[in-house]
Amino acid sequence: MNISRLANTLEGSEIIKIAGEINELKRKGEQIANLTIGDFDANIYPIPDELKTGIVDAYKDNQTNYPPAEGVAVLRENVSAFLKERFGLEYNSKQILVAGGSRPLIYGTYMALIDPGDKVIFPTPSWNNNHYCRFTGAEQVPVITSADNNFMPKADDIRPHLKGATLLALCSPLNPTGTMFVKKDLEEICDLVIEENKSRSADEKPLYIMYDQIYSLLTFGNQFHYDPVSLRPELKDHVIYIDGISKCLAATGVRVGWAFGPEQVIDKMKTIVGHVGAWAPKPEQIATAKFLTQPVELNTFLTVFKAKVQKSLDALYQGIIQLKADGFAVDAINPMGAIYLTVKIDYIGKTAPEGEILKNSADVNFYLIREAKMGIVPFSAFGTNNSVNWFRASVGGCSLEDIQQMIPRMRLALSKLK
Repeated sequence: MNISRLANTLEGSEIIKIAGEINELKRKGEQIANLTIGDFDANIYPIPDELKTGIVDAYKDNQTNYPPAEGVAVLRENVSAFLKERFGLEYNSKQILVAGGSRPLIYGTYMALIDPGDKVIFPTPSWNNNHYCRFTGAEQVPVITSADNNFMPKADDIRPHLKGATLLALCSPLNPTGTMFVKKDLEEICDLVIEENKSRSADEKPLYIMYDQIYSLLTFGNQFHYDPVSLRPELKDHVIYIDGISKCLAATGVRVGWAFGPEQVIDKMKTIVGHVGAWAPKPEQIATAKFLTQPVELNTFLTVFKAKVQKSLDALYQGIIQLKADGFAVDAINPMGAIYLTVKIDYIGKTAPEGEILKNSADVNFYLIREAKMGIVPFSAFGTNNSVNWFRASVGGCSLEDIQQMIPRMRLALSKLK
């Protein structure tokens, strides 16, 4: 069957492949610590009670027709107030677009800004930018990052690629690493973008930043979330933010996200998202609008929720660090934000008990699924080479007990490799 060139270039999700292996083992009755998916087990991490009640009430009130293409007015107005109160960012309701989670908004950003052949710069590892580049025919410019800077890009990494670029895609806290920008690094990147735009003529496209901050309220300890416009207000016309409730309220299935930025871009994104029909359900929008006006309930939820996530992240981190202290070739970066731990498992080239040589990160991963009954995701699923021996571990789908019980199995599995 003849299909489109685009369809022929698209690659299946490595995460879905890993999930298939895990689900098959579960079907056979195996107990698996599933650290693969960037989601929450709703029985461990339920959404706020007030939000749940608001959704049910909105359905009972028959709020089940199409929402406005840009999102219901009360939600956009309340998001505007929320951005001002939480981040000091001033965006009116016309500069805010609501959609069914963050994915349609990222897609809409690419479609609104990118023509085939335009350059898009993004760090690796990062989530799905390579696939969105394929959707739009963009020239991909992946910027390799390293553990030395917590896999966050620096200005010197980006500088050589800026000429002629249309979009710089950034995320903090970062999926897949759970690491964050420090103020100085983000300031220097912002200054590069300002300088680059000043050098362009009036008939050239400016360089935009897409700033994904969907995890911005999930930070730990003394970590502070920084964003471009707060640091450099002159960038306001050239930054599109991606945000929403999916991660900070454990509400991945509720599907309420929002983008905000320059009105002329947001307006075009509204048209794109409208044609795709990727609206957030109206009852969920109405309930979210109400919950954003309940700061006491919101803060109470966040306090309990974040402490629970951090406890699981810390248990996983301490378990990996203890393995390292005991001589295993592993390491981890102390968690800063989101629901992810960055884990190094340096066993490429080792031989499994049955004689199989682990040739790449995927082989290491599938060995651990079989032998340690644990699932993680290699950074190759996020745009790096499959020789990179770092992995994402997501704690949202596991209980603390699952994680604690997994570490001895991991120890035993790694000890079998020669």
